[in-house]
Amino acid sequence: MATAKKAATKGLEALFLDGLKDIYYAEKKILKALPKMAKGAESEDVSAAFEKHLQETEGQVDRLEQIFELLDKPARGKTCPAIDGIIEEGSEILQEYKGDPALDAGLVGAAQAVEHYEIARYGTLIAWAEQLGKSDVVKLLNETLEEETATDEALSSLGEGGVNERALEQAA
Repeated sequence: MATAKKAATKGLEALFLDGLKDIYYAEKKILKALPKMAKGAESEDVSAAFEKHLQETEGQVDRLEQIFELLDKPARGKTCPAIDGIIEEGSEILQEYKGDPALDAGLVGAAQAVEHYEIARYGTLIAWAEQLGKSDVVKLLNETLEEETATDEALSSLGEGGVNERALEQAA
């Protein structure tokens, strides 16, 4: 009886590394999208929020590169269709609502979709890093998760602080 060769199995370590590659790709794509969103925003507050997040994202990319270095792996992204789709939606809002009262509300909503994706990703990566006993990596990932959560809260404040209302009033 011939024995079939068993395919190599992948464990949590491989899954964790794939997740890091995914979020690294996502952060690099976000770096390219944020200046366009900042430039396209009507409100100075919305534009400033995107500029601030651009600077934070640069630091987040640096942290991810530190993590790859700690793991002795090359800092390489892996195509992430989810972030590509979310960013594409933001681009569509920029094109379809340019000059319209709802533009800033749409941009804030699109940015929050990005933040929610990142929060979910970083939360999962933290759980996996903890399981793998990578406390130095957990610390770096937690710093980024805290920034992403604060950015999401700031975006909510922008929406609730008048961006959504202005879109409603001006459209009436």
